[in-house]
Amino acid sequence: MTAFALPLPHPALGFLEGIGTMEMMLVAVIGLLLFGGKGLPDMARTFGKVLREFKKASANVEDEVKRVMNEEPEPSRPAPVRKPVRLAAPPVPAPAAPVALPDPTPAAPDSPAAPTAPDGPRA
Repeated sequence: MTAFALPLPHPALGFLEGIGTMEMMLVAVIGLLLFGGKGLPDMARTFGKVLREFKKASANVEDEVKRVMNEEPEPSRPAPVRKPVRLAAPPVPAPAAPVALPDPTPAAPDSPAAPTAPDGPRA
């Protein structure tokens, strides 16, 4: 005998291929024990809303990408050619008269200064 597999209704459900009836029942019982009879439908409803919003956002992104890909690029216009502007030469200042600078080396004294004697005794 040959074993055959039933085709899945949607390719996104490919991860369910190896899960059997017993495994699904075990997951359902564990979910019921953890979240209770009232919590499980609320959680499933919230999960459905989140999944719907995610699909809507991904569809919007996909539509935007397709729109940009199909959009015709605007023909590029050549940049306008500008003529160079000639500026007048700045006026040249008249040369200043030379200024005599002082000699940076100090002049040496002609004779050493002699100490002066005090004028008489002081009282």
